Amino acid sequence: MSAPPKSVHITNYYHKNSGGISTSYNALLAAAARHKRPIRLIVPGENEEIEDVNEFGRIYYVPAKKSVAFDKRYRVMMPWQYMLTDSIIRKILLKEKPDLVEITDKYTLSIFGAMVSRNMFKSLGRPAIVHFSCERMDDNIASFIAGGRISRWFARQVMGCYNFPSFDYHIANSPYTAEEFRRSVMKETNRRRPDWFLNFCWRFFRSSLAPVDDRIFICPRGVDADQFSEERKSPEIRKAMIEKAGIPKDSIVLLYAGRISPEKNIGLLAETMKLLSKDEESDFRLLVAGAGPQEDWLRSQAEKHMPGRIKLLGHLDKDTLAGYYANADVFMHPNPKEPFGIAPLEAMASGVPVVVPNAGGLLFYATDENTWLREPEPGAFADAVREIISDPGLRRKKVEAGLKTAAENTRERSTDNLIATYDRILEDFKKRNDLFTDLDRSKKHDFSELVS
Repeated sequence: MSAPPKSVHITNYYHKNSGGISTSYNALLAAAARHKRPIRLIVPGENEEIEDVNEFGRIYYVPAKKSVAFDKRYRVMMPWQYMLTDSIIRKILLKEKPDLVEITDKYTLSIFGAMVSRNMFKSLGRPAIVHFSCERMDDNIASFIAGGRISRWFARQVMGCYNFPSFDYHIANSPYTAEEFRRSVMKETNRRRPDWFLNFCWRFFRSSLAPVDDRIFICPRGVDADQFSEERKSPEIRKAMIEKAGIPKDSIVLLYAGRISPEKNIGLLAETMKLLSKDEESDFRLLVAGAGPQEDWLRSQAEKHMPGRIKLLGHLDKDTLAGYYANADVFMHPNPKEPFGIAPLEAMASGVPVVVPNAGGLLFYATDENTWLREPEPGAFADAVREIISDPGLRRKKVEAGLKTAAENTRERSTDNLIATYDRILEDFKKRNDLFTDLDRSKKHDFSELVS
C-alpha cells in the first residue's frame, strides 16, 4: 500500500489567537489525524519551534519580525528565508519532501511559486505548487492604499501576469475570491493588455499549459458546529456577558466578532450605532470582540458620538466567544468585500439573527432566507436590527434557516472537501505532468490562446 501524499502549507496569515485563516488551518491539521495523512504548516513565530499538533499534523514556526504595516499582531516571513541555499524554510522543505506545497500569501511568499516552476528548487524535486487565495488583492489595495480604477488595474496585472502563471493550481475560499483569478487573466476583462506582454510574463514564469479553468478550484470554509451551537444559550452566560461589558441588563445586545481593521469596513458599525443610539424605545449596545489597527479610532468615535454604546472587549478565547454569540440578540458583519466570512456562519450556528451586506464571498451561504441581507449603509443596517427585534416570527424563521445552513457547512465537510481537492490536484498533476513541467514548451507557447 502506497504512503499517503504529504502536503506542506506556508502562510504569514497565522496567529494563534485570531483570524479565520488560523481557524481554517487548525481545522486542516485536525483533519490530518482523521484522514491519517501528513500535513505540515510553516508559519512565522517569535522563535524557531516545532509543534506536533497530532500524530499527522505538525507546525514549524520560523523566526520572523512583526509586520510594520497592516496588523502588527502578525509576523511576516520574508523571501530570503526560502530563497537562499541554507535558508530555514528551504531546510524544512528538504526534510519533509512534500508532494504538494501550498502558499497562502500574495506578497512576500509568492515568489516561491515562480522559483519552483523555473526549476530553482532542484533538490526538492517537483511538487505540485498551489496558491490558496483567502482574499482578493484588489480589495486589499483598496482598503489599505487606495481605491479606484488605477488600483483595480494594477491588481489585475499583478494577479494575471505574475501570480496566476507562477503556480500550477489556485484554490479560492469562495466564488467571489475565485472571480479575481478569471478577471485578471481572461482577455475579455483585459482588452488593452497586449498578447506579447502576457506571453512574455507567462513564458518567463514557465506557466502551465493547462486550460485556465482546470487550474482553479473553490473550497469554502466550514464552521465548528460543536463549539458554536444554539445549546450555549444560557441566562448565566448572558448575565456574565452584560456584566463584563458594563451595560444595562435590559440592553439589546449587538455583537461583532473579527479584526478591527480597515478592510472590515468598521466605519459602518460606528455609523449604524449613531442611528440606533437615538432610538427611544430600545437601548442598543454593540459589543466588539476582536483587536486590530482601528481599535483606537473606533473607541474615539464611540466616546465622541455615542458614549457607552460601543464596548470593545479585545480578543476573546473561542469558548467565551461561542457563549457570546449564542447569547447576543443580533450579530452584525459590516464588510461587503468579505472573501468568505466565517464569523457570520459561526453566528448562524449559534442561533443568533445575522445582518450582513448583500455582497462579497459570504453570499456563498448567506441568503434572504437565513440572514438580513442589506445594502452596506447605516440606515439599512439599523432598519434590519429594528426589524429583528420587532418581528419575533420572522426572526425565528430566519434563525432556523441559519442553523440548517451551518449544519450543511461544517468544518469536517469543509476539510474533507479540501483534502479531496488536493487529491484531485495531485492526480491531475501526475496524469498531465508535461503540461506543468515541460519548460521548453512553456518558453515558446502562445498563452494568448488560453485566455481568449
